[in-house]
Amino acid sequence: MHTDLYFSSPGSVMVTGGRYTLKRSPKPRNFTSLAAHTTAVAISGNTCRRTDVAPYDNSIAIQKGFSFLTKSHWLPFLEQILHSLSIVLNPSSVLNDDLRPFREGVSEELMADTLRRGVGTHYQIINGKLYREQNCMFPARCSGVEHFILQVIDKLPDVEMVVNVRDYPQVPGWVQPILPVLSFSKTADYQDIMYPAWTFWEGGPAVWPIYPTGLGRWDLMRDDLKKSAAQWPWKRKESRGFFRGSRTSPERDPLVLLSREAPDLVDAEYTKNQAWKSEKDTLGRPPAQEIPLVEHCQYKYLFNFRGVAASFRLKHLFLCGSLVFHVGEEWLEFFYPQLLPWVHYIPAKQDLSDLRELLQFVKENDDIAQEIAVRGQRFILDHLRMEDVSCYWERLLTEFGGLLKYKLQRKTNYNQVIHKHGRTEL
Repeated sequence: MHTDLYFSSPGSVMVTGGRYTLKRSPKPRNFTSLAAHTTAVAISGNTCRRTDVAPYDNSIAIQKGFSFLTKSHWLPFLEQILHSLSIVLNPSSVLNDDLRPFREGVSEELMADTLRRGVGTHYQIINGKLYREQNCMFPARCSGVEHFILQVIDKLPDVEMVVNVRDYPQVPGWVQPILPVLSFSKTADYQDIMYPAWTFWEGGPAVWPIYPTGLGRWDLMRDDLKKSAAQWPWKRKESRGFFRGSRTSPERDPLVLLSREAPDLVDAEYTKNQAWKSEKDTLGRPPAQEIPLVEHCQYKYLFNFRGVAASFRLKHLFLCGSLVFHVGEEWLEFFYPQLLPWVHYIPAKQDLSDLRELLQFVKENDDIAQEIAVRGQRFILDHLRMEDVSCYWERLLTEFGGLLKYKLQRKTNYNQVIHKHGRTEL
């Protein structure tokens, strides 16, 4: 998947693997010109139309640009920021790229082949009603998906689709023919069609004792995190990095080890998950206590790592108004490509070899760090609302339905799915 990039200034920015790789360029002659006409684009959830976001030409990084010339050590970071500020995104590119392999249409034979392979749960929407096969590997996840489909079903055409509710994508790039499978997350090596994850409503990972029924209800969590962010404004936050999470990947080890070596810099510990068997699974120490997401807001610097696939943590961290360090950019959700490195978050290498230098940079340039944190928080608040999630589902299923080259026949052994009232997961 590639993301469309447009430039209002000279510079060298490459797109690789569906994310952004920023290259050093010659020293700019005029820092201000790099972002004087910058705009970003987002999707309005109320209308499912594109709306402009305020330009970044008042950025502190731009205002401080000339003074950075005397600090050559930080000049590479400034150039990264200025290049990212000059990028304008096309929000339709994610969906367009995901559906591009099917622009010639989806045949009845291709859909039947997809169903035979058992790579997901089959849904049909016919005459404004939703039907589903009996089998669903994770019922709470299917329920989270169904909530949003039912929200917009009156606006949808007749359509059928295969929805993968596993953690991992199902359509490797080498598979032929390319199968039309909807998945919540993927890398550039997969050709699944991304959809908003079930966790916006329910079916997220259970974290005992703080989220015993699973992380969900994005609307309620947004409210809780906004309140916590107000209680912990930037100047009250502790100037340390913070992380709590299980050891789903050894990529997190360097941060935990850095915390043990330099606790004044980072507070990072492993917690227990279902796979925990001994202290070996938490790097030789007892598992730490789980910390609710609202308490993360006490810290200036928060870390997001991938899990088995993309992490559900990322969108929550932004709402604290803290600076998010996003470690590794391989795994995507549908909204990730709208988030720019150095504009909304700080990108960190997957092996964290650059972490000490990055932390030193943000500590010495607190105003720039705060500005990036505010932009990240503002983007999620304004453009990842529940109505934006519903909007994406509407666009996805409307466009996908238009690609079907055959008339649907309802499977009579499928049950109709109806709304479940009064559901709450928090």
